[in-house]
Amino acid sequence: MKVLVIGGDGYCGWATSLYLSNKGYEVGIIDSLVRRHWDLELGADTLTPIAPIQRRLQRWKDLTGKSIDLFVGDITNYEFLIKALHQFQPEAIVHFGEQRSAPFSMIDREHAVLTQVNNVVGTLNLLYAMRQDFPDCHLVKLGTMGEYGTPNIDIEEGYITIEHNGRKDTLPYPKQPGSYYHLSKVHDSHNIHFACRVWGLRATDLNQGVVYGVLTEETGMDELLINRLDYDGVFGTALNRFCIQAAIGYPLTVYGKGGQTRGFLDIRDTVRCVEIAIANPADPGQFRVFNQFTELFSVGDLAAMVQNAGTKMGLDVSVNHIDNPRVELEQHYFYAKNTSLLSLGLEPHYLSDSLLDSLLNFAHKYQHRVDKNQILPKVSWRR
Repeated sequence: MKVLVIGGDGYCGWATSLYLSNKGYEVGIIDSLVRRHWDLELGADTLTPIAPIQRRLQRWKDLTGKSIDLFVGDITNYEFLIKALHQFQPEAIVHFGEQRSAPFSMIDREHAVLTQVNNVVGTLNLLYAMRQDFPDCHLVKLGTMGEYGTPNIDIEEGYITIEHNGRKDTLPYPKQPGSYYHLSKVHDSHNIHFACRVWGLRATDLNQGVVYGVLTEETGMDELLINRLDYDGVFGTALNRFCIQAAIGYPLTVYGKGGQTRGFLDIRDTVRCVEIAIANPADPGQFRVFNQFTELFSVGDLAAMVQNAGTKMGLDVSVNHIDNPRVELEQHYFYAKNTSLLSLGLEPHYLSDSLLDSLLNFAHKYQHRVDKNQILPKVSWRR
C-alpha cells in the first residue's frame, strides 16, 4: 500500500514513516520543515542531534535498501498539495502535519493565528483534494485527547449516546479544549466529520495522549536516524522533560498541584496504532474516532516515578512544584475509554522501570546539549 505521511520530519511522523517503510509499505513524506524553523525562532533545540531530512532518508536507503519519497512544501498551499498527491498517488494519508504545541499557540495573537491557519486550512485543503481526486483514499488524522478537556463524566471514543426529553441520539462527544492549539484540533474534527458525512470520504481520527520515549526499532538503527526529543517549556512533553531534567540534576518542574491526569503512550505504540488504522480502514462516509493511549497518569505520579527511577541509578532527583502557567483544573476526575485499538490488536508497551532507565540513560548521554535557560515555562495562558 502507498502511504503518504504529512509531517514526516517531526517527532511522531519520522518514527511512523520509518516504521511503515520497514513493514513494506511504500512511503512518501510531505513536510514544510517549519518545525526546524520554530526551534530557531525560540532559540531552542532538540536534545538529540537531527540531521537534514535528505541525509536521514539517504541513510535509511543505505541501511535498508528502501526509498522514501520526499515532497518539501506547505499543505496550506493547495497547488503544491494537489501536485504532490498526484505524483505519489496515495491509498492512505497519515496526517501529522500540524503545529502541535499548546504553549506555542498561546504565546501571542500571531502564534494563535499561525496555529489555527496552519492546522485548520491545511486539513481543509487536504479534504478538498481528497474529494476532488482521491475519494477512496483513507485519511488517518492525528487528533488529541486534549479535545475533550477534563469532564466530570467518562470520556467515550468520539461519540456519546444521549437521552433528552424522551428522545435518544448518538452525537459527537462534547469538547472542552484548553488552548488555541487544542481548539484547532476540534475545528479539524468537525471539518473532517462534515466531509465524511457529505462527500462520503473515509477517515480515522486518532485522539492521541501524551507520547513519551525516543527509540523505535528503526530510529535506533543509526544515529543519523535518531528521533527528536524536546525538553523545552514550549515543545517538551511531561515525561520526556522530567527524564531530561533528572539526568542533568535539575528539579522536576511540576505545574501547580500536579493532579492533572492525562492519557500517555510509548512512541512505539504510536507507530503501531497508525499501522492498525491503515490496515483496518474506515468505511466510505465514516468518521471513526479512536482514543490512542495506553495508561492514565497524573503529572505528579510521573514525577514520583522518575524520581524513584533516578534515585535507583544514583541520581539526585528533586521535585519542584512551580506556578502553573496554564489555566486548567489541577485536581479532577478523568477516565477515558480506549478499547477500539486494543480490540484491533494493539499490544501496549506499558511504562516500566526498564523504560524509565532507558530514557534516563538516553538523556544522560546527550545532557551536554541541554540549555537550562529553555527548561522553565515562558508562556502564560493569562497574558
